[in-house]
Amino acid sequence: MYTKKKFPFKGMISWTRRDIYKFIIISTIPVILFSIFNLKFLQLPWLPIALLGTAVVFIGGFKNNASYDRLWEARKIWGGIVNTSRSWGILVRDFISNHNGHESLSEAELKAEKLIIINRHIAWMAAHRYALRTPKSWEGFDNTHADKEYKDRFIQIEEHEIPLEETLKAYLSEEELSYVMSKQNKATTLISLQSKHIKKLKDKGLIWEFSYLDMEKLLVEMYTLQGKNERIKNFPYPRQFATLNYTFVLLFILMLPFGIMGTFDDSGQQLLNDLTDMNAGGLKTVSTFIAKNFVWLTIPFCTVIAWVFNTIERIGTVSENPFEGTPNDIPITSMSRGIEIDLLEMFDEENIPKNIPIRNDIQM
Repeated sequence: MYTKKKFPFKGMISWTRRDIYKFIIISTIPVILFSIFNLKFLQLPWLPIALLGTAVVFIGGFKNNASYDRLWEARKIWGGIVNTSRSWGILVRDFISNHNGHESLSEAELKAEKLIIINRHIAWMAAHRYALRTPKSWEGFDNTHADKEYKDRFIQIEEHEIPLEETLKAYLSEEELSYVMSKQNKATTLISLQSKHIKKLKDKGLIWEFSYLDMEKLLVEMYTLQGKNERIKNFPYPRQFATLNYTFVLLFILMLPFGIMGTFDDSGQQLLNDLTDMNAGGLKTVSTFIAKNFVWLTIPFCTVIAWVFNTIERIGTVSENPFEGTPNDIPITSMSRGIEIDLLEMFDEENIPKNIPIRNDIQM
């Protein structure tokens, strides 16, 4: 996600510049036909176009609200993962001990058991994060040339550059890594291994019965949070709403110059009539020239209006899927690294990774 206090307007213009070129062409062609070739019948009444624009605004507002809800829900879920992970860290640190066991481990052995569980939890976050970054057919950030160009220039997605197996090697034993990589849902498998591990520790008496129940509840909560993210990832914004909105916006943009140029032409004629009583001079000459060519103002005004409607549509589209890795998505890579740092610091580990750097004002 963007980290600047204000959204970079220049970046927005760069992102949509190809659309702007199209809107200039769409606006220019009707004006040429109307003004140069004198095809006055091309002008359309503004009222039906305004009604269509009103419908587009309502549908676009509905889509953007729904897209924002998906984005904000994803952010709340990852906030839950942050809190649950920290809670899991203190339970692992304080609940696994020799106080209630019939087997006694040294402090070094106890810490080793705890770090296995903590590293496995970090591996769970990585596996879950990689699953969320997996492209889906309905995700559209690479569908347009402008989006792909922007992504290639400014965005670096770790999950697309480093294989999952390479990432998990740092946190799992070779046996566990091989077992996890053989499964389809690797994150689910890792939580299952956590449950088996703490049950063994409970059977040895290294975890008190009631403490064991609290830890199992947290594992169930992790499953719940993972499932909520998977629901957003695997169920797209309904295609009928997305397709209709795009179609209506395109139809409105195509009709827009035919409704606007008549209004500008009438305004130019009115201005020309007002100039008839003026005295001759340079000012009148310039004003008359402007009045006669007032219809050409259709092009910049139509381009701006079309750009606003189209940009609202595109923002709604890129916000539909909050895990793709666009500048407006949830920075799950940075959040995972922050959780990893918190957990390792709880155990006073020395080799603690650094935070994910912010590149091009984008936090991934």
